[in-house]
Amino acid sequence: MMNLDLDIFSPLQQVKLPLFTEYGVEVFIKRDDMIHPLISGNKWRKLKYLLRRAQAEKKHHLVTFGGAYSNHLLATAAAAAKFGFKATGFVRGEEVENDTLFLCRLHGMQLIFTDRESYRDKNALFDRHFANDKDAIFIDEGGASPEAALGCSELVDELPFTFNHLFCACGTGTTAAGIINGLQKHKLDTEFHAIAALKGAEFLRADIDKYLDNPAPYHLHTQYHFGGYAKTTPELIEFVKLFTSQTGIMIEPVYTGKMIYALFDMIRQAKFTPGSRILAIHSGGLMGILGMKNKF
Repeated sequence: MMNLDLDIFSPLQQVKLPLFTEYGVEVFIKRDDMIHPLISGNKWRKLKYLLRRAQAEKKHHLVTFGGAYSNHLLATAAAAAKFGFKATGFVRGEEVENDTLFLCRLHGMQLIFTDRESYRDKNALFDRHFANDKDAIFIDEGGASPEAALGCSELVDELPFTFNHLFCACGTGTTAAGIINGLQKHKLDTEFHAIAALKGAEFLRADIDKYLDNPAPYHLHTQYHFGGYAKTTPELIEFVKLFTSQTGIMIEPVYTGKMIYALFDMIRQAKFTPGSRILAIHSGGLMGILGMKNKF
């Protein structure tokens, strides 16, 4: 196994658009998408301490879970190849071929397609296949874990100045919890906004809270799901195309597109005091756009 060199490069970029000038706000994007082409954004941060735990426990086989277009599966496959691990991914649903799974296989990940009923009990799946493999380590879907929250909390350590508001897309709640912990650690009054990518996502509040070091206030916005997880509308697709073409910063419709749309919508509703400094976290996952090429 290689030495785990987990240093990252994630610049802060100010975005200047007429809308921001009109409402008197400054908007910055934390470019976590630039950490790595495939282990990008929150995926690198989530895996950091999980990989260190695997190394400390002398386990060389990463076993994890995801859907057919899972950014987490791909990030884990790429991380395994980069740092000298073996990787297996349980894929939810019937056997399919797509760009994401092609890249998983290219990086050496073994894929096990699993019916949706069996997939619900991930621990049982792991035990059925790998209970006797002392080299295997269980990594939950999306990397959800206290270690993942710890890795995400370090994002706040990197900020050169304070922000009035911080926006982040939310799928499992782990990244949100980590960043909230980071804000608390630094005793910042920044208002945190989690933008749910799923429909009916009030349950995420419990998922966020379980990884918080201490109870903390935050906003969970559940109205920007555009139909549900991995669902979209022509309006969202047009927004993604326009933002990317105006800024040169690529976003996608599953997570970051919904988050940036929510930010724009709240600015138009004058939700922020003029002079506010706002940070949006680009959590990567850009390969997810390949599953939606027909929408464009």
